[in-house]
Formats: sequence, C-alpha cells, structure tokens
Amino acid sequence: MKLSKAKYDEIARFITTLKPSRQCMRQLKERFPRQSQSTLLSIFSQEYQKLTKRTHARHHAPDTIETYYSRYLNGVAVDPAAPVLLNLANEVDFSPALIARIVLERFLQDQDSPPPTKPVLNSMLREPSLIPDPVLANQVHQCIINDCCNGPLVDCIKHSIGYEHEVLLREKLLERNLAFLDEDQLRIKGYDKTPDFILEVPVAVDGHVIHWIESKASFGDESSHRMYLQDQFWSYWNRRFQSSKPVYFCVENSENKSKRKERSLKPAARCWRNMA
Repeated sequence: MKLSKAKYDEIARFITTLKPSRQCMRQLKERFPRQSQSTLLSIFSQEYQKLTKRTHARHHAPDTIETYYSRYLNGVAVDPAAPVLLNLANEVDFSPALIARIVLERFLQDQDSPPPTKPVLNSMLREPSLIPDPVLANQVHQCIINDCCNGPLVDCIKHSIGYEHEVLLREKLLERNLAFLDEDQLRIKGYDKTPDFILEVPVAVDGHVIHWIESKASFGDESSHRMYLQDQFWSYWNRRFQSSKPVYFCVENSENKSKRKERSLKPAARCWRNMA
C-alpha cells in the first residue's frame, strides 16, 4: 500500500496542530479514518521528531533551562500532585520526556554530588524511582508515560515493534522457501554492518532483482528514506551486497525519490506480497 504525496502533506499539516500526547492519535484517526493506526502514528512520530530537532537548541539554552526549572519549583510548591512538567511541555510545545530530562538534569546539578552523567540520567528516566526527590520522580513518570514520540517507554515500544516485523518478514521468506542469511549469520562471516536479510538466490519484485532486504517498521517518507540511504543502504551497496529492497511496514510515500542509483534502492511497502 502506498500513500500519495498530497495525502501525506495533508496529514503532516494536520499534525502541526496537535500536541505530542497519546490523545492526539484519537484526533488523527477521526480525521483520517481510512489510514491505519500504525501509519498515522509513524507519520506523527517522524513529523514531531523533525520539529524537535528544529527547536532543540532553543529549549536547551541556559536561560530557558533556568526558566523551566523555576516554573517547575513554583508549580510543585503550589500543588505537588499537579502535572506541572506535563503542562509545561504542552504549553511550550516540546516533548514531555525531553522537558523531564532537562529539569531532572538541572535538579541533579543542585545536589551535593558530581555532575550527572548520561548513563545516570538515562537510568533515572527509565526508572524514575531512582530519582532522590519523590515529587520530581512522579513528575518525570507522568511525562514519560504521556509522551508518544520520545523517552524510554517509546524506545522500548519501537524496539519491540522493529523486532516483531523482522520476525514477520523472516516468516514470509520461509513461507516462500527463499534461502537467506540473517544478520547473526552474516556477522559470523565477518560482516560488521549488514542488512536484515541477504537472499542467497536473488528474486524479482516488480521487475527489479532483489539481493537483500532491510526491514523498517516505520513510514517511508522521503526524508527518512534519504537518511537511511546515507546511514545504511549505501554502505550495504559498497560491501558488495548489490541491489536491494527496503521494506517500510507502515506504508511508503508513493512519490519517494532518490537520484543516486534510484532504481537499485527503491523502497517497498510489504513487498513480500509480490515475491515470486
């Protein structure tokens, strides 16, 4: 299944009016009932990640951090049980999980201990009970569970979905009696960076010879595909894995384009349906 550029743009424009909460998915589904939940969630996540990257520096400016921390302290002083950080994140239109990280790091700087390291911060975000202040621990917990795009909970969900789709793709290859090598087998052979599956006997899909398949449990928009080309796909080509078929399980943009070897690294949506 493919999504037209016009429909994708319409969804992206509507997403700009939403906040990164779990309630936003209900609004998206009501507005675009013909699109699957997984497609809408993937597009929303990718569009919001773009916004986060564009505004990251502004939210991490020293004076901004102090403002956020002061507002947190004033808010919990009035009502410790109120969702102060979550409300702040919605007000400034920034990821709740990232707001929680900013305030937590600032809080730890006031403690009589060495400056917080990245592993320490990550462990406290994964397990807020490790935070020495119970009020802040509750605030961080609220942000983590209400953020649908960032944070340790979302990371776990993404990892699980990615693994689930790799298993699904493996099952489809086995159903069609296609001989293949997976990542673990390729690493044993000495390859350090590999696609998910290399077909020992290439197959034809839509008139294109496929040597390897990379599974992506996400929407295949143009910018994401370009990023994957730069970070992964071209390196596979350079390792003599030859032509390929990235599989975007959450639908792809029907007008996705890439000029360099475009025909050899053409994205697909659930391409196993067409495998001979």
